[in-house]
Amino acid sequence: MRASMALQGALFGACQAGITALTADLHRPAQAGLVYAAMGVMSAVAGLSLALVPARIGLPARWRAAAVALIVLSVPLLFVRSLGALYLAVVVLGAAFAPHLITLFGLTERLVPAGRLAESMAFLTSAIVGGQALSLAVSGRLAEAHGPTAAFAVAVGAAVLILGLALTTRSTDRPAAALTPAAAAPAGSAR
Repeated sequence: MRASMALQGALFGACQAGITALTADLHRPAQAGLVYAAMGVMSAVAGLSLALVPARIGLPARWRAAAVALIVLSVPLLFVRSLGALYLAVVVLGAAFAPHLITLFGLTERLVPAGRLAESMAFLTSAIVGGQALSLAVSGRLAEAHGPTAAFAVAVGAAVLILGLALTTRSTDRPAAALTPAAAAPAGSAR
């Protein structure tokens, strides 16, 4: 889950680099912040709407669905050439961000023993920030050398890797409290 969160950060960083490069290419650099904010607004709306998802749809299924949505909704960025199309693409993509983030935090809450929850949440938060910083550095250079599409390609690649993790990681909705004492024991402790 930490790797998936770091990749979410990478997606953020790549989108930020691509948006900045494209708005500069379009001679509208002041629009970059507004475009990124529009993506954030849609993400917030999508996050709030998660309360409407039936409980029978478990967190592992939500993780996979959010990962698929990240791929499907990030691919149009590769073809954006105008400011209007950029706004549309990132607003729609924003609908997949919060569901992925919220689902990972929810899975962590359920799977980690209560005594390690704060530490685990801190790792998730740090992973997203670290992923974004690293991706922004790499994607920014790619955008300078090859244009905005190169940065957006990093975003799509991160989304593909997120789906790979969601499909191959064994996870459950079982609460950490339901784990056996041996399974809940910290790593390296005597059993």
